[in-house]
Amino acid sequence: MAITIRPTPVLSGADAEKFIESISESVSTDKSFDKEISIAQKILAKAKTAKDNKQG
Repeated sequence: MAITIRPTPVLSGADAEKFIESISESVSTDKSFDKEISIAQKILAKAKTAKDNKQG
């Protein structure tokens, strides 16, 4: 039993231009994880405090 493989669609015209613009915008934006890092640091500090209180 064979599986039919469909051809890959090709973008052209306005659709292609819109796709290229969206890709260039997403690549050019600076990814910042400062918020996530600060949340992770708070979680780790809280876990360390809880561990210290449990042992002491």
